[in-house]
Amino acid sequence: MSEVTGIVLAGGQGRRMGGVDKGLQLLHGKPMVAAVLERLAPQVSEILINANQNLEAYARFGHRVIPDAIGGFAGPLAGLHACLGEAKHDMVLTVPCDSPFLPSDLFSRLHSRFEGKDLAVAKTGDQAHPVFALVRTSVRANLEDFLTKGGRKIDGWYSTLNVIEVPFDDEADAFRNINTREELNSA
Repeated sequence: MSEVTGIVLAGGQGRRMGGVDKGLQLLHGKPMVAAVLERLAPQVSEILINANQNLEAYARFGHRVIPDAIGGFAGPLAGLHACLGEAKHDMVLTVPCDSPFLPSDLFSRLHSRFEGKDLAVAKTGDQAHPVFALVRTSVRANLEDFLTKGGRKIDGWYSTLNVIEVPFDDEADAFRNINTREELNSA
């Protein structure tokens, strides 16, 4: 197990799922976030959960729950920002709460290409998956500056960093996220 903090991003409002907390929705009889935690835990030495609602429900999973420091549900970058300040390690591995099939080798593959970079992000085909990333905690000040100036788009922030995209074409289905009730029912 590497010295890396895992961050589960569960701070959104779940608008496409009718305003419910996606991570707590049941998939095969258990909350989606439970499946995410099962796949993430063997890859990291610490886990933080970023959440802005249902904090007690998330705390029951046995990890520290960190709300956004920036108000207004400012998106995944706000969650990353809050957790970068709480992480015990120099690297964090981010995953969303609504992707229960995430790769069991996500960290090892991103880390294998991380040397000299600020951030490594998973990619399948032409599609980057920006919330599946390995990030140096040293970028927190840069991120805070970006957010303070009103930035919210992950791609916009990534363009300010030394980033590498790491192909996961052999595991494309692992990045499937569940955003709607229909997707949840079909999963």
